[in-house]
Amino acid sequence: MGGDRRVRRGAAPGRGGGPERLKPSLVELARATGASVTALYLLARDEPTLRLAVLGGIPSEMSTPWAGLTLDTASPVSDAVRERRLVWVGGQEDMARRYPRLALVVPYRFALAAAAITTGPDTWGGLVLQFPASHPPRLGPTERDTITGVCDELGRLLRQAAADGRPIRPAPEPVMLPPVRARAAGPAEAQAAVDFAERVPGGCCSLDADGRIAFVSTKAAELLDAPVTDLLGTKPWESLPWLDEPTAEDSYRSAVLSREPVSFTALRPPDRWLSFRLHPDASGISVQIAPTHSAQAHVTSPPQPPSASTATAGRAATLFHLMHLAATLTEAVGVRDVVDQVTEQIPAAFGAEALALMTAEDGRLRIIGYRGYSAELMERFDAAPLTSDTPAVRVLTTGVPGFFATFADLRRTYPPASLQDGMGAWAFLPLITSGRPVGTLVLAYDRPHDFPSEERSVLTSTAGLIAQALDRARLYDTKQQLAHDLQAALLPRTLPRVPGLDVAARYLPATRGMDIGGDFYDLIRLDDTTVAAAIGDVQGHNVNAAVLMGQVRTAVHASAGAAPDEVLTRTNRLLTDLDPGLFTSCLYVHLDLSTHRARLATAGHPPPLLRHPDGRAEVLDVPPGLLLGIEPDARYESTEITLPPGSVLVLYTDGLVEAPGIDLDDALEALAGQLSRTGPTTMDALADTLVQHARRSAPRSDDIALLLVHPDT
Repeated sequence: MGGDRRVRRGAAPGRGGGPERLKPSLVELARATGASVTALYLLARDEPTLRLAVLGGIPSEMSTPWAGLTLDTASPVSDAVRERRLVWVGGQEDMARRYPRLALVVPYRFALAAAAITTGPDTWGGLVLQFPASHPPRLGPTERDTITGVCDELGRLLRQAAADGRPIRPAPEPVMLPPVRARAAGPAEAQAAVDFAERVPGGCCSLDADGRIAFVSTKAAELLDAPVTDLLGTKPWESLPWLDEPTAEDSYRSAVLSREPVSFTALRPPDRWLSFRLHPDASGISVQIAPTHSAQAHVTSPPQPPSASTATAGRAATLFHLMHLAATLTEAVGVRDVVDQVTEQIPAAFGAEALALMTAEDGRLRIIGYRGYSAELMERFDAAPLTSDTPAVRVLTTGVPGFFATFADLRRTYPPASLQDGMGAWAFLPLITSGRPVGTLVLAYDRPHDFPSEERSVLTSTAGLIAQALDRARLYDTKQQLAHDLQAALLPRTLPRVPGLDVAARYLPATRGMDIGGDFYDLIRLDDTTVAAAIGDVQGHNVNAAVLMGQVRTAVHASAGAAPDEVLTRTNRLLTDLDPGLFTSCLYVHLDLSTHRARLATAGHPPPLLRHPDGRAEVLDVPPGLLLGIEPDARYESTEITLPPGSVLVLYTDGLVEAPGIDLDDALEALAGQLSRTGPTTMDALADTLVQHARRSAPRSDDIALLLVHPDT
């Protein structure tokens, strides 16, 4: 928590205490502030995790995804506790901008306050208050003071309980607060209420705070085609299978969390359409049930945002697209992957005609992907200075999205604007991650398009997910480029030119990102007629492997010119002294161009191939040797071969021949066959042919290094 602040996680063991002791303060707080949901989190004893201890206003199962939150989770209460402050989220759009993942999972209208519970330097937990959608977008001073005062009171209770040896700890299930009711009814009044409900036209029922049917009128039971006794105490979508579909439960959740009336229709088999109107408050939900003619025939809701009534089905479809997008974005690796997924899925999810994805680079707004627009138009808008006054730049610099239902709306905000894309409505969305804008997403519609509050929040949340994916992808691409640069720096930039010798080399990494391979090759000119060639493979794919590869190359260079067996012996002794914990295979060749002879020694490396001048190819039999870095006293044996003009010596690492499910001898035979079939050609062309053969034969999971040596005179 910084400085001398302490996170209190249950202190010393004692006789225990329960969160029930905190209920009176929380009930009074809910009554005083009008909060629809109250949640108290306590810090766990042995980990930096907030555990839900007390809950009121919603069924406990609705809180399950948030029963435990780590302090580094992107959530209002985690931020409040970690930063020891009060966090206010003024509504759905504010939630979408600041907590896009949470806004997508809970796409309902409400406001929220989260505050840390502290005493001096000690932090005990956090408090969450959720307010109905009708709450003003700002938290009033009186509300703020009330919340702060109750947090101080809770902190003192928690501190005193710990000091008394009875620390208050969260139970496996949260303690539930009783619902706040306007008043209680006696038996006579309760019967009168039942009589009243029976006389009302249509049917009605009441759901308690857990969503179970606490009362159902006779007419409602008839409409639902179920006995009253079978309905009481059940959740509607459990006792009525035809209500077990997303629209009914989503409408219920919307009513509970937003505290706004919600309407939907459902088909009771075989052909009876019913309309349901939900009226929520702190004690539960009153439901009006009436027959209707079709899914669209019953529209009784007063004018209000579609999120409270007709948008339920549309929201379900949109969320399906967005959940699919979120899943695919988690698999996206580089920036190109993210761009492809966004341009493919976003227009369909929101019914947009065109899309442009932009990122800030070097003081300009660069278009990195688009769909539905022409290349010429995108070229015209690409690289706009971040000092220009355009909608895309403004949302990037301010972090505030812009929605324009018509061109007239756009023109009023940006008088110089001219209609260049032929569209009728636009959404300009900032791509914000970790509090900083990184780009802009533009969606365009081919005709005027209203942007209701819920759609705005979902669009903003989606932009937040895209921003996070782009940020990860850019970091990945940067690391990948760093890996490639490091690999290139550790391999020879060019091979020396030696009269009478034609050579070619290839290196192909099989892994991505920071997985740096340890494969290497080298050609060392010793004098006018002698050359040393080496190829090797360090165990592992990481920076340590790359560093060791550089050390092996240096050791081989230092000993080059000695007999091959001596070169490997000296290199092995150096590696065992370094004790890097990694092993290395290596093949070293000493070539004498004046005698057309070559001496070879291997340390656990795959055998080289030799193509004779007449085109025959064979796998050379080199005396085996132990991998470098295992046994300091290991000895290596050299062998000598003839290397006449026109022959080709092929040195390679195992990535060229090894693949899952492929026998190594078969792979070597196939490679020799390919080498034999390839007619006279340049070494560069032959290297490409051998690499393509390896890629065609089976999927490769390892790096490939290849060095071809061809005496031509």
